[in-house]
Amino acid sequence: MKIKPFAGVRPPKELAAEVASRPYDVLNSVEAKAEAGEKSLLHIIKPEIDFDPIADEHSQAVYDKAVENFKLWQNRGWLVQDDKEMYYIYAQTMDGRTQYGLVAAANVDDYMSGKIKKHELTRKDKEEDRMIHVRIQDANIEPVFFAYPDVDEMNEIVSDYVKNHKPEYDFVAPDGFGHTFWKIDNDKINARITEIFKDIPAMYVADGHHRTAAAALVGAEKRNANPNHTGNEEYNYFLAVIFPESQLKVIDYNRVVKDLNGLTPAEFLNKLSESFDISEMGTEIYKPNKLHNFGMYLDGKWYSLTAKPGTYNDNDPIGVLDVTVLSNLVFDKILNLGDLRTSKRIDFVGGIRGLGELQKRVDSGEMAVAFALYPVTMRQIIDIADTGNIMPPKTTWFEPKLRSGLVIHKLS
Repeated sequence: MKIKPFAGVRPPKELAAEVASRPYDVLNSVEAKAEAGEKSLLHIIKPEIDFDPIADEHSQAVYDKAVENFKLWQNRGWLVQDDKEMYYIYAQTMDGRTQYGLVAAANVDDYMSGKIKKHELTRKDKEEDRMIHVRIQDANIEPVFFAYPDVDEMNEIVSDYVKNHKPEYDFVAPDGFGHTFWKIDNDKINARITEIFKDIPAMYVADGHHRTAAAALVGAEKRNANPNHTGNEEYNYFLAVIFPESQLKVIDYNRVVKDLNGLTPAEFLNKLSESFDISEMGTEIYKPNKLHNFGMYLDGKWYSLTAKPGTYNDNDPIGVLDVTVLSNLVFDKILNLGDLRTSKRIDFVGGIRGLGELQKRVDSGEMAVAFALYPVTMRQIIDIADTGNIMPPKTTWFEPKLRSGLVIHKLS
């Protein structure tokens, strides 16, 4: 893999917690407006919040405001560019567990050639929206989230650096997640990191498929528009935080369905029994404890569903996934939901909200049934990416999300 250090644009130490924000795609405009303090990066990544009433996020006035705000933050000293190229370390802490990522500039060619591997489909309209933001700012304002196979030497470098250097930033965000950030201001270490990554065969998009595609495509655009292109220009790279595979944890991504396709709860349970061993668990929340075991909340009760042998294919990287098992045996066979990407009868609930959220949505009458899934593993994601397969929709949920605004990568 080809990566490089870069001169990041980032907040002074005392402003990091104020400037840094949640990513653009985890909160809507109303939530962003309520959450954004004076110096928050949300004014740059969701500038529609600066209009009253909130403006159309795709309007030219909003794009112009994004550019204006990025310049203003730099003019006011809320974002300042480092005077030399370097790598950075970004640690996130959630529920007592910490993961350490390398902040680097990833290479456009590695994405275009497939060495940076993806496991989700991207939509052209969403790609183009993100491309506009990269073009107008001439910068990657928000990072993408990559994984790579563990390398002992890299783990040791990061561990030693963290132990022996004070962080630039160290704060707990309002959501309770900790964010700690170091700059690697050592040319020898930075050079060694670049060399280590040359021997890594692949990196994997964990979160941010549209941002990754957009960043790489804008880099390719700039290359094609430059008659004197050399391959060394900054636009050949984009902002990524790269975590060793072993440190990442994928959490569950659950489903709620509006109706039982005309069946009574008793009839629905009877049809489920053809493919699942069913145990009634009562009113206490039931969390799946292994692959092919599901929690189901129906008519005021929790159930354990275990798919019967022969109803799934553990030798197929897609067939082994519980989202596939549930779709085949329940959503297609019994509920006839059709394309889950477009069906209005199903909704998806990230595990960060807890299984109580599933129960709440059924008890309210909004939904008829809820399914709790056992989370996929990083190894499953890598197997799918390595075999050129694509995950079913709404399969992976990574938490904590990367905080935006800790560092920005300029393209020129």
